[in-house]
Amino acid sequence: MSAEATTAIPREGLPVRGLAQLAASVVLLASAWPITKLAIEDGAQPLWFAAGRAGVSCLTATVVLLLTTGRVRLPGRRDMPAVLSVGLLQLALFFALAHIAVAYVSAGRTTILANVTTIWIAPLSYVLLRERVSARRWTAAGIGLAGVVVLMGPWAIDWHAKGVLLGHALLLIAAGGFSAAILTVRRFPPEHRMLDLLPWCFGLATLVLLPLAWLEAPRPSEWGIGAVGALGYIGGLAGPAGTWCVMEAAATLPAMISSVGFLATPAAGLLFSAWWLGETIGPDLVAGTALVLAGVAVAAWPPRRR
Repeated sequence: MSAEATTAIPREGLPVRGLAQLAASVVLLASAWPITKLAIEDGAQPLWFAAGRAGVSCLTATVVLLLTTGRVRLPGRRDMPAVLSVGLLQLALFFALAHIAVAYVSAGRTTILANVTTIWIAPLSYVLLRERVSARRWTAAGIGLAGVVVLMGPWAIDWHAKGVLLGHALLLIAAGGFSAAILTVRRFPPEHRMLDLLPWCFGLATLVLLPLAWLEAPRPSEWGIGAVGALGYIGGLAGPAGTWCVMEAAATLPAMISSVGFLATPAAGLLFSAWWLGETIGPDLVAGTALVLAGVAVAAWPPRRR
């Protein structure tokens, strides 16, 4: 078992600050997709909303760094793989595909399928990093992918509904890009903290998304007040603050506590979708979510000490 996975828990218990950051990350990131769904229904075009989200997050991350550290660091040569992979794959590609998909897929399913990144880690680790993947992790990937099939519910999908299958496919591709970014950062660790690189990552994503948004709609439609408020919440708070909370919680809490705790994000997204949007939580969503979470849990569970 790795030293990281066996981090000792202090006698006084887990740090309250770390637990609070873990809970905040789950709430912030899970709430983003139902609110995005509301914004698109209120007149926001998907790609313009994605570009605006990235741009507002860039400004927010820059202001936070200036207020806390007094400067924004320029990325060095060793930082470029992380900046490019996070900016292009984890943010630009993920935002573009997921925001298009949420127009056709329910917010609850979007939250779940957008969080299957861990399921892709095992096969991508083998293909991209040539790492030896244990049978347990292959089993975990199989369980998770079975959950994805259940969530897609080919037996329950309205095959005549426009864009439904495309939306599901885009979400899986987006999750794969997210996973590829994680593996790239793992293969080429940056010199500076990822928190210091966030403004550059969000800025790069904004530069990529803006021309795509212009191609989608050269003249953005008039947004309702709900869409503008959603952009302010997600770009100014949920996105950058949620990412920061993830980083801080992962650094403060034992690896097992944080990795299992983050699995609450898809479940919380389902609850938010049912609460705000009135989406039905059917047996396929319950069973699929259970399989996805089981697969991620099996992948994250540390091996026993020999």
